[in-house]
Amino acid sequence: MANNDLEESAVTQEIISLTYLALGDSYTIGESVVEAERWPNQLKEVLSKVQIVIDSVTIIAKTGWRTDNLKMAMAADQKFDYGMVSLLIGVNNQYQGRSPESYEPEFEELLNLAIARADGNNRKVFVLSIPDYGFTPFGAENQSTITTKLKEYNEINKRLTLEKNVWYFDITPISQEGLENTNLVAEDHLHPSGFQYSLWVEEIMKSKAFLDSLRIP
Repeated sequence: MANNDLEESAVTQEIISLTYLALGDSYTIGESVVEAERWPNQLKEVLSKVQIVIDSVTIIAKTGWRTDNLKMAMAADQKFDYGMVSLLIGVNNQYQGRSPESYEPEFEELLNLAIARADGNNRKVFVLSIPDYGFTPFGAENQSTITTKLKEYNEINKRLTLEKNVWYFDITPISQEGLENTNLVAEDHLHPSGFQYSLWVEEIMKSKAFLDSLRIP
C-alpha cells in the first residue's frame, strides 16, 4: 500500500494513542543503521499515517542476545499496559549453537511475558520471523546450513505464536533476497539495511485486521 493510500484511508479514522514495547536482539535495536531506520521506529512513523499514534517506543534489545538474555533484561521493565508489543528473537540461539529444542520453551515463555506486558491482550502482540542471514555476504558461504537451521527455529516460533492467537509476520522471504539485492543489507554485510526494515514494515501494514485490532480498547 502506498503512503498516499494510507493517508487517504485514515481520513475517517479516529486518532488513537498507544505505547509500544519492542523486544528482541540486534534486528530490533537496528545494528548498523541509524535510530530512525530501526524497524520499530519506522513502524511508528507509518502507523501515524493511519491515525495510530505511538506516544513512546520502548526497546529492550541488544546485539548478541539470546532468548535467556532477553528474559533477564525484561525483569527490569514492570510496565504491563503497553498498547502494542512486538517480539523477534532467536537468531543468536542458532548462531551460538543452542538447539531448537531448548529454544522452544524459552521462546514460549517470552511470548507469554510479551502478552502480559500488553495487559494480557494477545491481539496487541505480534511476532516477526527470524530473518535469514545466510543470504548476506557474511553468511553466504554457509547459506544452506544456516537456512535449514533457521527454518527449524521459525517453524517453532510460528507454531507457538499461532497457538496463542498472536499475530505473526513472516519477513524471512524478504531477507532471502539479500544476495540478489545488496540494498537490503547494511554496510556490515550481515544485518538488514534501513531499506529492508522498511519492507518489513510494509509487510506488517498489509494486515488491516492487525491495524483494526490496535484500535480496539
